[in-house]
Amino acid sequence: MKKRTVHIAPSLLAADFSQLKLEVNRVASLGATYLHYDVMDGHFVPNISFGVPIVAALSKTPGLVHDVHLMIKNPQNFIEAFVKAGANIITFHYEALDSDAKRFQLIQTIKRHKVKVGMCIKPLTEVDQLLPFLNDLDVALIMSVEPGFGGQLFLKNAIDKIAFLRKEIDQRKIPCLIEVDGGINHLTAPLCTQAGVDILVAGSYLFNQQDMPKRYAALLKS
Repeated sequence: MKKRTVHIAPSLLAADFSQLKLEVNRVASLGATYLHYDVMDGHFVPNISFGVPIVAALSKTPGLVHDVHLMIKNPQNFIEAFVKAGANIITFHYEALDSDAKRFQLIQTIKRHKVKVGMCIKPLTEVDQLLPFLNDLDVALIMSVEPGFGGQLFLKNAIDKIAFLRKEIDQRKIPCLIEVDGGINHLTAPLCTQAGVDILVAGSYLFNQQDMPKRYAALLKS
């Protein structure tokens, strides 16, 4: 069986905001091909982070997939703005919309903008809620912490969710990628990789660490 390529997506939420461009260049120099943006509105999650201007400023960085994770209410109202800002992937939360009809509609809206689309679930949401959408998604994102703040401990129920999705995606033979976000470090990354993840989002484990190159290399070995 061909070995699956696992990508590291450094999470900007943990970066030094006074030196964002330098921080992005640092992770790019280590070989990162994804950059993860946690967009929070203070309503859907109990925190406010950043929005369209930050994505627009950093999306010009060459060689990176700009992976925008919308932790916001009414994500449908902001798709065009993030597309114009340079997002390559826009992921919204299953829980942010109250019907499957609205979720399918938003998936198609994002696709019409020629941007890849992801759907995310919180830790308490059952993973089978994603099943009706898998054939239409580019990314299925599993939260392994409660969304809202960085630096939280990894919730191990994420492992079973990843394994469940890996089996389903492989059986269907569809190109949907599995991403995991929250508490990723040198100990939890191998668990996720073995379960079948494709993209590891890592924030505080990488940023503001003197040994970032060593830590990044440890994630690649997972």
